[in-house]
Amino acid sequence: MALIKSIKGLTPKWGRDCYFSENATIVGEVTMGDECSIWFNAVVRGDVAPITIGNRTNVQDGSCIHVTNTTGPTVIGNDVTIGHNATVHACTIRDGALIGMGATLLDHCDIGEGAVVAAGALVLQNTKIGAHELWGGVPAKFIKHTRTDQAENFGRHYVEYSKWYLEEE
Repeated sequence: MALIKSIKGLTPKWGRDCYFSENATIVGEVTMGDECSIWFNAVVRGDVAPITIGNRTNVQDGSCIHVTNTTGPTVIGNDVTIGHNATVHACTIRDGALIGMGATLLDHCDIGEGAVVAAGALVLQNTKIGAHELWGGVPAKFIKHTRTDQAENFGRHYVEYSKWYLEEE
């Protein structure tokens, strides 16, 4: 079972059929929808401000989602994929977005519906990425528009993978 910890009277809450790996850490004011998955060595730390995660969102191995008390919440929509070793800090990620492996999102970023942040990208503070846009680089810049149907498939496999693990528990 994951490390699930209350702090200052705030306890993580989640919906049905969620999978948390044995060494995932979920702390404080974290609210998740149904069929979410938090994978190995991932940290979701709502100790100083709230983190809200929608349905069917997956946070892959080694990723960190956090905020600080002066920056506000992190809000992540439905069907979002947070790739391995990504860092997400005090920002908004809208439905169907994909955050690539090793990407870093700084405070007050707004990632649009179905948008893609490329692996290794650094999205600077206050950056707004539009719906179905691909951004990459250091610092991240607009590259191109994506097909509107691409986002439908980003996280589907992780809902299936999490069911395999839930069956073993």
